[in-house]
Amino acid sequence: MKYAFSNEQMRRADAATIAAGTPSAELMERAGSALARAVAKAMEQKGVSDALFVCGGGNNGGDGFVAARILSEAGEDVSVLCLAEKFSPDCAAMREKYRGEVLGRIPRRRYGVVVDCLFGTGISRPVEGEGKALVDFINGCGAYVVACDLPSGLLECGIAPEVCVRADETLSMGQLKRALIMADGVDCAGKVSVADIGIYAEERGAEVWEAADVKKLFPKRLSNTHKGSYGAACILAGGAYSGAAFLAAGACLKSGAGYTKLCVTEPLFSGAVGKLPAVILRKFTAIDGDILASDCIAAGMGAGVSEQLYVHLAQLLEAYTGTLVLDADALNTLAAYGTEVLDKKSCKVILTPHPKEFARLVGKPCAEVLADAVGEAKAFAALRGVTVILKNNRSVITDGERVAINPTGSPALAKGGSGDVLSGLLAGICARGVAPFDAACAASWLLGKAGELAAQAMGEYAPDPTDTIRFLPDAMRSL
Repeated sequence: MKYAFSNEQMRRADAATIAAGTPSAELMERAGSALARAVAKAMEQKGVSDALFVCGGGNNGGDGFVAARILSEAGEDVSVLCLAEKFSPDCAAMREKYRGEVLGRIPRRRYGVVVDCLFGTGISRPVEGEGKALVDFINGCGAYVVACDLPSGLLECGIAPEVCVRADETLSMGQLKRALIMADGVDCAGKVSVADIGIYAEERGAEVWEAADVKKLFPKRLSNTHKGSYGAACILAGGAYSGAAFLAAGACLKSGAGYTKLCVTEPLFSGAVGKLPAVILRKFTAIDGDILASDCIAAGMGAGVSEQLYVHLAQLLEAYTGTLVLDADALNTLAAYGTEVLDKKSCKVILTPHPKEFARLVGKPCAEVLADAVGEAKAFAALRGVTVILKNNRSVITDGERVAINPTGSPALAKGGSGDVLSGLLAGICARGVAPFDAACAASWLLGKAGELAAQAMGEYAPDPTDTIRFLPDAMRSL
């Protein structure tokens, strides 16, 4: 398992490392040395012979001056572009040590590699003025771009304002920064690697699950088992729309659960007969003992928002003792009629909102939610005692204490119905007795992996959610 750190966590880790006896200048030398190696490798791989370091006046710029000095002393054709007038103490010292060329204006010469050492983690607002001109230069120079720590302009939440460096690769110093694997960071950072420069992190960052972590939840099955060994999942869906119910149930069938029940309302029942022969199909009229006997229930997909659904949700929350997954119109119904009903639950609850659904739940603008996706999701999960999957290109998963950022996914999943697939898959994993947070991480990872595999086979435009389901076995086999 990897961990991804916020900028503030890294500032505290830097301070703790320095307080423990490692001078800040030494950390800058280590960072610059790692950056020099990365730039030299990029120059070799791209078959180019020169590099330009674009340095600011802060510590990110200091890393650049160190790297430029090391490469210059090794005989490489290196220049530095620096328009800063004020410098941090360490950056000023490293600038003095660098004896090569320092440009005071944007050059017309073209370079093979351009290195972004402008701001790193040292920015919390959109880039303006001279900084904007430098970012525009980097993005328009036509060179291979290496970013030091973070692409300049990328905010901590992973959102890239209009002015942000678009790097081909990013070298994150000390630890993985979570901005690099969230939202726009995935597109702005390019290939991400981490340089170990000896920074000691006392706190743990957000979990980033890998295949080995997911694999632990899918152990080799014993021969002497039966369907009852793997739990019963109930998909309580449909009502307004039928497709969501079938997608959720189809994904659940691939999850490894022993039983998949599909409960739909009378208008959908006749059309559902024979669609998925492997599911236990029944009409839904009320919350009854058969539904409550399920190990996991997933509800709300395609149901439509209504006061009657809110009554059913209240009944489930009070009477059910398993794991309840709430998605789609279950979430919209809670937003419309009150989330306080979650406080009366007898079961474990997982909510799977996309950003707009989550914004409705918390009563905030969507932009405000996305500006602090980790903080908002964690606060709501803690407040209501639930697990939240805040879905996005890189979903945030939290139970109010633990936080994870899912690393898998593809634009191929940007289709209506992908969330229904996630809910069904999640229900099946929970039915086997996997704890909510772990199940949420595993289901998100597998959905993302299936999307990646579908895109590899079909391109990013063509796959629909039925293709995602079709590639779930390949995602599991990849473990």
